[in-house]
Amino acid sequence: MAAVEPRRRTVSLKPPRMPDYGAPRPFERLPRWAQAGVVLAALLAISAFIRSRLLGGVLWYTEANAVGIASHPLRQIPGLLRHGGGAPLYYLLLHLWIEAFGVGESAVHGLSLLFGLLAVPAAMWVGWTLWGRRAGVMAATLVAFSSFLTVYAGEARPYELLTLLGLLALGGLLHGFVYRRRAWLWLLGATLALMLYTDDWAVFFFAGAAFATAAIWALSEERRGFARDAALVFGLAALAYLPWLPTVVYQAFHATDPFHYAPQLGATVPRNLLGSDRTWVTLGLAAVAGLLPLLLAPRVRTPEGRAVVALAVLILAALSIARLASFLAPAWASRYMGPVAAAFLLLAALGCARSGVLGLIAVLLACAFTAHSGAVLPAQKSDMSEIAAELSPYLRAGDEVLVLAPEQTPLAFYYLPGGLHYATPFGPDPHPSWTDWDGAYARLRGAQPSRVAARLLAGLRPGQRLLVIRPLTAGEKAWSLPWAQLVRRRAAQWGALLASDPQLSQVPGAWAPQTYQTLNPCCIDSSALVYEKR
Repeated sequence: MAAVEPRRRTVSLKPPRMPDYGAPRPFERLPRWAQAGVVLAALLAISAFIRSRLLGGVLWYTEANAVGIASHPLRQIPGLLRHGGGAPLYYLLLHLWIEAFGVGESAVHGLSLLFGLLAVPAAMWVGWTLWGRRAGVMAATLVAFSSFLTVYAGEARPYELLTLLGLLALGGLLHGFVYRRRAWLWLLGATLALMLYTDDWAVFFFAGAAFATAAIWALSEERRGFARDAALVFGLAALAYLPWLPTVVYQAFHATDPFHYAPQLGATVPRNLLGSDRTWVTLGLAAVAGLLPLLLAPRVRTPEGRAVVALAVLILAALSIARLASFLAPAWASRYMGPVAAAFLLLAALGCARSGVLGLIAVLLACAFTAHSGAVLPAQKSDMSEIAAELSPYLRAGDEVLVLAPEQTPLAFYYLPGGLHYATPFGPDPHPSWTDWDGAYARLRGAQPSRVAARLLAGLRPGQRLLVIRPLTAGEKAWSLPWAQLVRRRAAQWGALLASDPQLSQVPGAWAPQTYQTLNPCCIDSSALVYEKR
């Protein structure tokens, strides 16, 4: 009698069904596209309300520098960036935006706000098309309330654009390599190249995406054509970046900026990316509850399990490489990590969508924690607009403006009236709308105040006025870096020289700001007074 072979127990690789709670019946009767439209319109309205708080806020010096560079003709912008620092895509887009809407504070901030709002439907598309309606709505909600995007929606800087491109790149990565929808690989390649042209530090996300792709390959059972696709996507993106690479190398060896000597400046992860400790702890607990089952064998090899691994590997790799790079260059700063924040939010959305009521409560609490923009937005970015308002009546066309912190010159140029001449401790400034960082530290060390001041004062006519803008050196931490220390020392030397010069007399009442506000913990506040040559 033949032995009966025992029945083998098969294990299903299918992940547990994602919970999805029904919406109100009238809403459920709408087509899917209409449901998405209603939710999206509501989220965009709320997000715009939260993020428009600083739409008309003042600029600080990095924004003024960006506006100054973008105000030049398109063909000149790449050459200016070679000496001023940065990658070209955002500046080219800002130039076109300025041509259409002007250079006012609300106008230049409007471009960043637009990118931040576009990130909301991008997040909904990624979550909805990959993991279903619930995950898509949660992803869009978390992005709509994201404190990172709220902060940088009020700055004329490329970080909102970088985050938007990061979301699209994540969609291309997960669709193309996890779910093997190869038609979307073009999106990953194109957005990786655009990110590199938006900010040089996007190289961290590029590397993280490469590590994530390797992790997906290791967990995939179907590997036919995988290596070829990965080589094409990442190779073509790197190839597209080659024309800009010589400029990056030149900047690395020649440029100095206020944070050039700050190798471990700035970021606290994930607090700075998600808004606060209570935000990331709340989302983290719910996400772990939803994601942990997907990381247990054999479900880790399912598409959702591979997606979780890919996002986690990307985040860890990008942050680890940025941290290591920070020992050589100022790479460890929150503002460069928008795409990593996007990966955090997508991972949290998937985890919360899978954890049922716990995830829903976590998303609502996270939104409540970040809905008040005043908790994350700076109270004051600069006092240069106040200085310009108070001292412009004392100035006439042809008067001289001496800015003792060179990086503040574009900010003074932005707010002061036209027809003025500008100088810095280097001497006369032929391009006050942007800052030339080529060897700035060495040049400032070699610019002796007595010699430069003698030439500057010799060029003033009797009766001509000199507006001196001097940095307020409050806050020991803000002035501990070599560049800041040198600026502080030169400002003190210039102040003593001008105060004791018999050729100059201070114009009565011509000093500002006459009402001091709370200073930011950075070198962005100034004081000013007006002299007249006897």
